[in-house]
Amino acid sequence: MAKGLFRSGMIVSCMTFISRILGLVRDSVTAHLLGAGSAADIFLLANKVPNFLRRLFAEGAFAQAFVPVLAEVKEKHGDDKVRYFVANAAGTLGTILLIVTIVGVIASPIIAALFGAGWFVSSDSNVEHDRYALLSLMLKFTFPYLFFISLVALSGAVLNVYNRFAAAAFTPVLLNVSIISCALYFHDKFEFGALSLALGVFVGGVVQLLFQLPFLYRTKMLARPKWAWQDENVKKVRKLMIPAIFGVSVSQINLLLDSIIATFLIKGSIAWLYYSDRLIEFPLGLFGIGIATVILPALSKLHINDKGSDFQNTLDWGVRFVIWLGLPAFMGLIVLSPLIITVLFGHGAFINSEVDNVSQVAFGVTAYAFGLVSFMLIKVLAPGFYARHDTKTPVKVGIVALILNMGFNIVLAYFYGYIGLALATSLSATCNAFLLYYFLSKQGIYKFSRFSIGFTLKCLLSSLSMSFVTFWCEKQLMWHDASLTLQVFYLFCLLFIAVITYFFLLFILGIRVNTIKNVSFDKKSL
Repeated sequence: MAKGLFRSGMIVSCMTFISRILGLVRDSVTAHLLGAGSAADIFLLANKVPNFLRRLFAEGAFAQAFVPVLAEVKEKHGDDKVRYFVANAAGTLGTILLIVTIVGVIASPIIAALFGAGWFVSSDSNVEHDRYALLSLMLKFTFPYLFFISLVALSGAVLNVYNRFAAAAFTPVLLNVSIISCALYFHDKFEFGALSLALGVFVGGVVQLLFQLPFLYRTKMLARPKWAWQDENVKKVRKLMIPAIFGVSVSQINLLLDSIIATFLIKGSIAWLYYSDRLIEFPLGLFGIGIATVILPALSKLHINDKGSDFQNTLDWGVRFVIWLGLPAFMGLIVLSPLIITVLFGHGAFINSEVDNVSQVAFGVTAYAFGLVSFMLIKVLAPGFYARHDTKTPVKVGIVALILNMGFNIVLAYFYGYIGLALATSLSATCNAFLLYYFLSKQGIYKFSRFSIGFTLKCLLSSLSMSFVTFWCEKQLMWHDASLTLQVFYLFCLLFIAVITYFFLLFILGIRVNTIKNVSFDKKSL
C-alpha cells in the first residue's frame, strides 16, 4: 500500500505541478495587466469569494464527508450501489448549488458590502464607491463558478476513490488556461479590463466540468443526477458535512478574514496578500494537497477494514512526507522570495508603481512561510478524523483556531498592517495543527513515532544548512540589475543548488528514498 500511496501521491503532485506552473503564469499575467493597485484588489477579492465557498463546501467539507461514505459504499456494496449514490449526491448537491448561485448573483451588492466592508463603509468617497460598485459587478461573473467547480469536486472525488488521480489533478490546468486566454484576448476590449479575468473564471468552471465527464463515463459512474435529500447515504454525508464545513476550512476562513480586514488597510494590501499566498500555495498544493488527496481514501479503507496499526503507520508516513518536503520549502521561500517575485511579477503595471511591490510581497511571503509546514500538516492530520467519520473534533479545533486568528489579526494588523494579517494566519494554523495532533494522540489514533522524530531532526538540520548555502550564493549574484533572462537563469541555478544541497545532506545523514516510500520501516534504517 505504501508504494501505491507514494506513486499515487507523485502522480497527483506531477499533475498539480503543471497546474501550479500555469497558475504562476496566470498570476504573472494578472500582475502585468493589473499590478498591485485598486484593479487587482477588486478582481482578487471578487475571485476569492466563490473560491472561499468552493474550498469551504466542495473541496473542503463536502469532499471530507463524501469520500469516506463513498469508499464505504464501494467496499461493502459494489459499483451499482456506488453509481446510485453518486447520482443522488450529484442531483442533491447540484440543486442546492444552483439555488445558491442564483441568489448569489442577484444579491451581489450585499455580498460585496459584506466582503468588501472597508470599501462599502467608505463609499461616500468616489474612489471607494467605485471599488464597491465594481466588486458588485464582478461578482456576477465569478459567483457562478461555485456551481461548476463544486460538481467538479464531486466527480473528482469519485475518480480518486477509483484511483483515477491524474484526471482530477489535471483539471485545474484548464481554469488557468481559461483565465490567461480571456485576460490576454479581452483585456483591451472591456472598459474595465479586470472583467476579462472574471470572464475567464466563469469559462474555466464550465470547461473543467465538461473535461471530467468522459472520465466518469469510462469508470461507469456517469449517471443521471436526481434529487434525493432523504437517501440514506446522502443523509450520512449531510451529517458529516455540516460540522466539517467549519472544521476543515478554518485556514480558508482565516485567509478570507485577512482580505476583509485588508479592505480597511492601505491600497494594495489585498494584492500583496494574494501574491504572497500564491507563492505559499505552490508547495502547499504540490505536496500538501497532493498527499492529502491520496491519504483520505486510503485511511477510509483501513478504518473500514479495522486495521488500526496500518492506519497509524499511514498517518505517520504522511507526516514524514510533509516534513521531508515542507521544511526545505519553508526555508527556501524565505531566502529566495525577492528573486522569485521579481522573476514572476516584476514587469508591467506591477513594477511601474510608486510602491516597491516586490518588497511588500516578500514581507508577506515570509510571514506566511512560517505557517507552511502547519498548513501541510493540517491536510494530513485532519483526514485522520474524517476517515473515522469524526467531524466533531476538527470543528472544536477549528473554532479555537478561528478565535485565535481573530485575536491575532486585531493585535498584529494594528501594528504591522497586512504583514500582521499573514503572521496571524500562520500562528493560528500552527495552533490548529498542534491541537489536531493532540487529539489524535489523546484518542490513541496516532502518535509521532520515535523514528519520525529522528527523521524530522535530520530534515531540519539539512534544511537549515541548505538555506545558509543558498543565502550565501544568492548574495554573490548581482541579480537586481540583471536582465529578466539572467534573473531566471540565476533563480534556476539557486534552486538547483538548494535541491542538491538538501538531498545530499539527507543522504549523508542516512535518509534514503525508501525511507519515504515505505509506511512500514526498519527502526535501524536511520
